[in-house]
Amino acid sequence: MAETGCLGDGFRVWSDRAADEVTQIETPDGRVTAYSYGSGERVLFCLNGGPGLPCDYLRDPHVPLADEGFRVVTYDQLGTGASDAPDDPALWEITRYADEVEAVLEALGLTSVHFLGHSWGGWCGIEYALRYKGRLRSMILANTCADMPHLLQQIARHRNALGAETVAMMKRYEALGWLDHPAYAAAITLLDHRHIRRMDDRPLPVQRSKDGFNFAIFNTMQGPNEYHYTGNLKNWNRLEALRDFDWPCLVVQGMHDALSPACGMRMHGALPDSRIEIFAGSSHSPFYEEPRAYRAALIAFLDHVDGAGG
Repeated sequence: MAETGCLGDGFRVWSDRAADEVTQIETPDGRVTAYSYGSGERVLFCLNGGPGLPCDYLRDPHVPLADEGFRVVTYDQLGTGASDAPDDPALWEITRYADEVEAVLEALGLTSVHFLGHSWGGWCGIEYALRYKGRLRSMILANTCADMPHLLQQIARHRNALGAETVAMMKRYEALGWLDHPAYAAAITLLDHRHIRRMDDRPLPVQRSKDGFNFAIFNTMQGPNEYHYTGNLKNWNRLEALRDFDWPCLVVQGMHDALSPACGMRMHGALPDSRIEIFAGSSHSPFYEEPRAYRAALIAFLDHVDGAGG
């Protein structure tokens, strides 16, 4: 039986109902599993963050859009969820994942999509757009960035807000490799509450993604946590390339986001055709923290694009 997260007035924040279609797709590096909800011609393709998380946390709050006339499509990236999980660190690389996205869209016959990339899904989405842009009707760049060196400056600012003594402790334990020390873990927990999800409890779809977390992917590409980047994405920067994006874009940020509003403003300034929404009460997950305002902004953007483009 499907579960549904509802607000007191019945507004559906998320739904984990069974997919209308589940498709197994063979890629050069393994089989991935895609999910489709609804049958409308307006396709919202969701690429979740991580890297290394199953798609549940992003999929389920967007499933209700299938009742608004959209076809909602997503998939478990290689190494996660119901997809194959090869043990080859060479596969955990952004351009390979961008090629994987194209293989999924091609296999599903999706020729025109509204592409929603959240967090790492936004980084991968930008990389995808630089390699394959013919399928993009619009992009929603949600809680993401295009300039990793700039993001690391923002991360340092978040860490510094904990105070000099705590920052010194974190740097020492990172140098020693003591990342499981209770004091270090407590600092990360506090940062997560401030900048990832300002909620007392994890929504069930988030917990399901967390339970399926493939940490090896995350550690290879990003690092041991959200505030200590050591992986192969550390120097990734595509900010100037955004100036060539010739489709409408919506930039979404939370005021308290780990990927701060400054990251969103840099993208908004570089994109030729964009609008930006910054949610005052949210951090990294406005679709859970301010679900009604988030969904209204998302639908307004999609209606604008489809109305203007026919």
